[in-house]
Amino acid sequence: MTNTDTRVSSTLKVRRAAISGFFGSALEYYDFLIYASASALVFGRLFFPEAGASGTFFSIATFGVAYIVRPLGAVLWGHVGDRYGRRLALVLTIALMGVATFLIGLLPTYDAIGWAAPVLLVAIRLLQGLSAGGESPGSTSLTVEHAPDRRRAFFTSFTMSGMQFGIAMGSLVFIPVALLPEDQLFSWGWRVPFLLSGILTVIAYLLRRKLDETDSFAQMRSTGERARIPLADLLRNHWRTVIRVLLLSGINIIGTMFNVFVLAYGTGNGIPSAILLTVVTLANLTAVIAAPLTGILSDRWGRRPVFIIGVVGATVCTILLFAAIDADNLPAVFAAGIIGIGVFYCMPITVGATWYPEQFPTSVRYTGMAVGLMLGILLAGFAPAAAQAAGADSTLWWPAALICAVAGAVSAGVALFSPETFRVGQADLGLPTRARKARVGIPV
Repeated sequence: MTNTDTRVSSTLKVRRAAISGFFGSALEYYDFLIYASASALVFGRLFFPEAGASGTFFSIATFGVAYIVRPLGAVLWGHVGDRYGRRLALVLTIALMGVATFLIGLLPTYDAIGWAAPVLLVAIRLLQGLSAGGESPGSTSLTVEHAPDRRRAFFTSFTMSGMQFGIAMGSLVFIPVALLPEDQLFSWGWRVPFLLSGILTVIAYLLRRKLDETDSFAQMRSTGERARIPLADLLRNHWRTVIRVLLLSGINIIGTMFNVFVLAYGTGNGIPSAILLTVVTLANLTAVIAAPLTGILSDRWGRRPVFIIGVVGATVCTILLFAAIDADNLPAVFAAGIIGIGVFYCMPITVGATWYPEQFPTSVRYTGMAVGLMLGILLAGFAPAAAQAAGADSTLWWPAALICAVAGAVSAGVALFSPETFRVGQADLGLPTRARKARVGIPV
């Protein structure tokens, strides 16, 4: 094979990885948004009618239960990905995720089967969480390993772009559903977004089957360097990095608060759900475009500065968003939501998709990225329910704002002391600075 053929083959592989990551994340976060919207708007009445005014709290809590098993999914799919290949793990996660979401659309409600309905809802939600534990970590790890060194953040950004596209699509689908007459909404309308997920599932599954395994993993497998038990190796040799990623990924609290609690708080304060869903849609469509631009900036300026700027901006805008809702100032709601999520929040999550896996060596990259990220966003899953409880069932916004402010401060503070990786070559990713210098003969 000539050098030209090799370059063409490498370009095709990284493009396939980026497109696969886009559609896989689109499915994961389409599922995330439609479940978040349903839990805030309809699941309380459909699955917890006897809870009365607390039905919305229990409904939003079911959104959070998926995050309990995400770390378990991270261990499972990380083991599969680091031992048997990234491609296999990604094919299995997308299939499980798609089937689980489709089943929610077929689920009987409390009126039909009693308490079995919320039990089944939670069980299927746990399956969603199990699959999500390995989806985005696997996609980003695969893309990082396929991408050229100076463009890793750009290509990996398409996984995050897909995430925002999935949220926007979920919002777009739910807007006409939310506008249905109440009897139609609560009888069949809420099921439509879940059943439509089957289309994205088929597309993502077919793309995953065409993926190539990465050269980094193939080389590791050929030299016998695979960890026998990746989790054990990770906890023994890379536990500090896991904690670092865990704390960095706390910024996801702002995302879940925006996509879940804002709906409950806003509708409880007289703003129509269709307007709030429009804000969510426009914010995430903005992020679809902003993510690749953020990747380019990160490849040029570094991971750390772009991450920190985004965290600070997202935190400030989120607080302003709650204040705007409280003041019933719709132009300010749109501005704070679109700028805060579409621009600023997009920055740390896009950078993190590249930065987190770059901090682990190939042998534990999938497991490390998955475990660190999923432990970090475990808190994010329950943040809306915590804000709901502390805010007296959505009558107060300052507890939610305080939670977001603390999450932003921790993420930005940890980022200041995290290693910069944007100029580190593929072979040296995850190695300590002393080891990288020793590889090229620099005295240490």
